[in-house]
Amino acid sequence: MSFSLPDFRRKWSCRGYMSARAAMVTAVAGLSLVLTERAEARKYAAPLDIFGLGTPRPRAAVHSARIPAKIPLPKPRPDEAPKATDEAAPESDGKPSPDKASPDKPGANKPAEAAPPAKQLSACRLALTEEIAIAPSIPDIRGPGACGGEDLVRLEAIVLPDKRKVSVKPAAILRCTMASALADWVRKDMVPLAASLGSTISDLDNFDSFECRGRNRVVGAMLSEHGKANALDVRAIKLANGQSIGLTDRTMSRDVRERVLHSVCSRFSTVLGPGSDWYHEDHIHLDLAQRRNDYRICQWNVWDPLPQVAPLLPAERPEEAPPREVAAKPEDKGGADDEAAEKSPAPADKPAADGDKTQPHKRATKKRR
Repeated sequence: MSFSLPDFRRKWSCRGYMSARAAMVTAVAGLSLVLTERAEARKYAAPLDIFGLGTPRPRAAVHSARIPAKIPLPKPRPDEAPKATDEAAPESDGKPSPDKASPDKPGANKPAEAAPPAKQLSACRLALTEEIAIAPSIPDIRGPGACGGEDLVRLEAIVLPDKRKVSVKPAAILRCTMASALADWVRKDMVPLAASLGSTISDLDNFDSFECRGRNRVVGAMLSEHGKANALDVRAIKLANGQSIGLTDRTMSRDVRERVLHSVCSRFSTVLGPGSDWYHEDHIHLDLAQRRNDYRICQWNVWDPLPQVAPLLPAERPEEAPPREVAAKPEDKGGADDEAAEKSPAPADKPAADGDKTQPHKRATKKRR
């Protein structure tokens, strides 16, 4: 098929004056119209694919959103502007308050749960004030088995009536009732004892308090009162003048140790010391164990002081001592007579010598002294 300008002009005779440039513009416009129609036709499936081109795959719609190159930031707040006030109350522990919970959250409309009631203080805890002892409360202990207890305190010091403090070294973990009994014992019994010795009490030697174990630390034994925080082991009571009352020290006055014995046996249900068993030879065990018919145990032998050992060698003789007197030697005559008497046979020996021939068996059976 040939196409020439005369044929083009003959076809478009109604526009004889159209120039070649106008014809080219018209051709370009028609071509663009054809391409546009073909693009619109691709959006719909062709009922009959004559040329085998196939249905074009649909393309995902792309929304070309114009993203600004730089996001504008707000201007800084001027210094002369008034400060903003926080209308919302501060939240405690970083948790939102139930009154200001978001309405779209589940359970936002539910009423707030009531807080658990505070644990009531025992009568012992109310009576054991800071005027009697420095004993802050500690949480209940739930150890293995039956170890632990409730209403526990950490006994750090005992306050005397004159406001002086007797330190418990180290601090003892005890039940409130046991701590109160110790405070009464020190304040009412030990203070007069220390005054009779010319001093005051400064420290209480704590050998052992709470410890989850069996009696005497024997595996498989019954639970000790130490495992219930109901016992205290005491070794000594120290005075302000540096003196120490060793409860098991034999060098200590027997009268002092007996006074301590009578005082603890009247206040505690169990007292174990020297003589009870070999586990308590160097300290005194005190507890408030409850038994049938209020049965009490007081086993503490107050041993006598050890005797003074005499020196093994006599003291050296001083140089200024006078010379020792020496006995005179016996005379020669008397000595000769003595020697003659020793050599002469005794008269009693003669009959025995004569009878040696007739009775030889008697000589063999003679006893010697």
